[in-house]
Amino acid sequence: MKILTPREIFPGESRVAMTPESAQGLQKLGFGCVIETGAGLAAGFSDDAYRAVGVEIAPSAASVWAGADVIVKVRPPEPSEVALLSPGKTLISFFYPAQNKYLLDAAKATGSNVIALDMVPRISRAQKMDALSSMANIAGYRAVIEAGSNFGRFFTGQVTAAGKVPPAKVLVIGAGVAGLAAIGTATSLGAITYAFDVRPEVAEQIESMGAQFVYLDFADGQGAGQQDGAATGGYAAPSSPEFREKQLAKFRELAPQIDIVITTALIPGRDAPKLWLEDMVAAMKPGSVVVDLAAERGGNCDLTVPDQKIVSDNGVTIVGYTDFPSRMAAQASTLYATNIRHMMTDLTPGKDGVIVHNMDDDVIRGATVTKDGEITYPPPPPKIQAIAAQKPKEKAQELTPEEKKAKEVAAFKAQTKSQGILLFVATALLLVVGSVAPASFMSHFVVFVLACFVGFQVIWNVSHSLHTPLMAVTNAVSGIVILGALLQVGSSHWLVVILAALSVLVATINIVGGFLVTRRMLAMFQKS
Repeated sequence: MKILTPREIFPGESRVAMTPESAQGLQKLGFGCVIETGAGLAAGFSDDAYRAVGVEIAPSAASVWAGADVIVKVRPPEPSEVALLSPGKTLISFFYPAQNKYLLDAAKATGSNVIALDMVPRISRAQKMDALSSMANIAGYRAVIEAGSNFGRFFTGQVTAAGKVPPAKVLVIGAGVAGLAAIGTATSLGAITYAFDVRPEVAEQIESMGAQFVYLDFADGQGAGQQDGAATGGYAAPSSPEFREKQLAKFRELAPQIDIVITTALIPGRDAPKLWLEDMVAAMKPGSVVVDLAAERGGNCDLTVPDQKIVSDNGVTIVGYTDFPSRMAAQASTLYATNIRHMMTDLTPGKDGVIVHNMDDDVIRGATVTKDGEITYPPPPPKIQAIAAQKPKEKAQELTPEEKKAKEVAAFKAQTKSQGILLFVATALLLVVGSVAPASFMSHFVVFVLACFVGFQVIWNVSHSLHTPLMAVTNAVSGIVILGALLQVGSSHWLVVILAALSVLVATINIVGGFLVTRRMLAMFQKS
């Protein structure tokens, strides 16, 4: 079977669905690869690069669609492209069936099979095929870069001879894949980063990346001031009117302080919610920037104009580009082509170049929107949530001074009691041994028992975090063992010689191991 990639005809689209690297992976699955001439040029992949890995170059789009068993592309097909499908052919691309009902009906009429990569369920096993997340990751990163190119100051704060430069303050609204990518990029550039999401379970993810999670204040003190906005599939659910009012009030409070706002809130199949309103833009400082990643669905900002960059009356730049991944075509194509290769791997279990369209597979079933002339959209609901809601952590109740004192006294009494019992038992054992053993043995035995007792108490009371440094100290004890064993090696009794040799061996292992562990520990605190 042949996998063919046509050139994208959507205006301004620079991505390509097959790269020379992904073509090699597809060939290992038993497929022949064909690409339309010039399809990869905008992404930085020449026809010669494809020829070098054995990809056939087709002279025209018509020849691509005519001889294809599988067609892979980026953008949803245009009506003229859907007309080129026929029974037995499989199309793999973004499709957005909820928004493109006419395309769905047209694909059904052709009898072809359509796999929509935007419908891949968000479960762990399907992450390698999740093209939406791949593109959202790039969009989040690129949004920060676009913001920086339109922002007139540094992201990071500096103290120079010419004066002090304050760090930029960045607010990211929505902490999905794009939002987290934006948070990571802004934080790494040195900005003070704030982030908001209606799903409380992402707060830890945000804080772990060095950003501050924006909590809402509720007068009735419900929970942590957040609602559980997680919906099945890993997306956010629509907010209640009360929650939305608190949300907007918080944004109005933050607007005068924030230099850069990046909005990423978007629910599939719905228009983008309006979260950054016109009065919030008016409250921002001149020179501030708003980057709206939801511009393609109307935008999260009132003033967003899709595919344009505008400046408000008070000097705030609002970026409404809808092609952020395409602006990094080489990287986006590489990730997207890898997602397709993983999808083809699942579709070709025998690695023999023959597609097995297994509708019992959760991932394949979820992504298939038409098959053999039948519409299979919408798919069955996912069996599990992509992000499970976390139970709020219970705060440990603080003890009063009287309770702390009582607890310490009780712990002291318990420790004293256990030590007293241990001492009594040890004394009784010494008396029993002393009643039958010679005096010379008892003098050595008492020293031995005291050494064990003191050593046990010293090591037992050392904090676990200090056990590794303690290895270096025990080397001294092992050295004493070796010295004693060497004095006994020359004994005339064979049993003494064997025990001395074993002592030397074990103590040597302990010393060498202690030095190696200590060396590794010290290396952790050294700059390479």
